[in-house]
Amino acid sequence: MPFFSYKTSGVCSQEIQFELKDGKIHQVRFIGGCPGNLQAISKLVEGADAGQIANLLIGNDCGGRGTSCADQLALALRAALEQPTDK
Repeated sequence: MPFFSYKTSGVCSQEIQFELKDGKIHQVRFIGGCPGNLQAISKLVEGADAGQIANLLIGNDCGGRGTSCADQLALALRAALEQPTDK
């Protein structure tokens, strides 16, 4: 499975790591941030369609920052989905 690492911006977490297999999300890990909430997000998106989750979470705001960890995950997923695959 391709492993992705995304450096976040404007949020408490510093990085998001995850794997994609056949467009499905696996093993999401947030480095830093609010552990309880981010562990919950990771569990909720496990095995879900990356495009659907990106569309669902994009634009989610945290405290007027203009972004959030969920929004950053959406951006990370979109970036990963745009990368060419070696098949």
